[in-house]
Amino acid sequence: MLEIEPFHLEALNSVGNLLFAAGGGTEAEQHFTKAITRYPDDPMSRVNLANLLIKEKRPHQARLHLEHALRIAPDYRPAHAGLSFVLADIGEHEQASQHRRTAFQGRCVIPAAYRSKEPPVTVLELISTTGGNIRTEAMLSSRVFKKYLVATEFYDAKTELPPHQLIVNAIGDADLAADALSGAEMVLFETTAPVINPPAAVRETGRCRIAQRLSGIEGVITPKTATLSRKLLASSDAPATLARLGFEFPLLLRTPGFHGGENFLKVETPKELPVALAAIPGDDLIVIEYLDASAGDGKTRKYRVMMINGELYPLHAAVSRNWKIHFFSAAMEDYPEHRAEDAEFLANMNSVFGTRALNVLREIQRILGLDYGGIDFGLSKKGDVLLFEANATMAVLPPGPDSRWDYRRPAVEKVCRAIREMLMTRAMPYSQQ
Repeated sequence: MLEIEPFHLEALNSVGNLLFAAGGGTEAEQHFTKAITRYPDDPMSRVNLANLLIKEKRPHQARLHLEHALRIAPDYRPAHAGLSFVLADIGEHEQASQHRRTAFQGRCVIPAAYRSKEPPVTVLELISTTGGNIRTEAMLSSRVFKKYLVATEFYDAKTELPPHQLIVNAIGDADLAADALSGAEMVLFETTAPVINPPAAVRETGRCRIAQRLSGIEGVITPKTATLSRKLLASSDAPATLARLGFEFPLLLRTPGFHGGENFLKVETPKELPVALAAIPGDDLIVIEYLDASAGDGKTRKYRVMMINGELYPLHAAVSRNWKIHFFSAAMEDYPEHRAEDAEFLANMNSVFGTRALNVLREIQRILGLDYGGIDFGLSKKGDVLLFEANATMAVLPPGPDSRWDYRRPAVEKVCRAIREMLMTRAMPYSQQ
């Protein structure tokens, strides 16, 4: 269509959405921008671009497009929904709540686009409107699954659920989305369809709760973790209070609800605590014992293993000299020796860890009872598992096009295939009329 009519509005947005879902953010942005340039007062194009900007953590740019969309169409619910996420992200919580109610009150079931002529697998995707959702774009392809998003905070028993074969609970953050998990449990009273990640299992994966639940496993070191008020941490006797709770410096300070390294600081001494508090948002903050995962070479290694349908799958081994380590920010791209470690882990997880550590991971998986989730951890010098986190929020992202990541593609595809097989196997025997 675009070859014949390069500025066709619906085609520009459809192709942009397909590219965005496939991970082509730059190309998707070009299509949305082209649509806005030609049709500056089209609210759909503005919202599509804003959704991309939100995912790319550019909230202030997203806000401009969403506010423009609402000047054009004041009742356009997708724009209100987008603003609710943006405003919450930048700390304007009261306004975010107002837009959230406008977007979802009385319309908590939202059909998503389906892009195939073949009969779909119908799915209810349970979501939180305050964030903390699993990224499902890759696992629930719009060419296979017809999705109905259910904003569970706004669900009540009078809401009619559409016919469906499967429920995917995409609410992953137990600390951020407690109300959404309660709403998700209400949804399950109205259906007998199979459920991926039951809300009751996710509820037990908050950071403090996980540290308690897994602390009794032999071979696991879990960090002491507590959620404390900003007021308490800002008081003059905060160091003494922390000491009474068993914390020593250095310690870690984290705002609930963030999983990409944002608003997550290491506080070396009591004198640094006021500076750290000024640098991160949140009325309540998570205090975490610092577990030193550095090895004899001074480098830290963080491993991620995915839990899919009762099996363990290696996803990455990130290597860095920084204590805060994520694969996308670790020193991997420019260090062939680090990529070699990652490749060895992906190909031979059993031999890299040994029986003891693998048995520990299997026990963690058994206790959590999640259909989909991940474990982030390091290894101590004695071979103990140093638990960083274990929950449902962890994303499986495809490697970039650079040939340096070719070694990662088979392992990532293996994880994605396991997810697809789980979804299809659970859905196919069930049909609700």
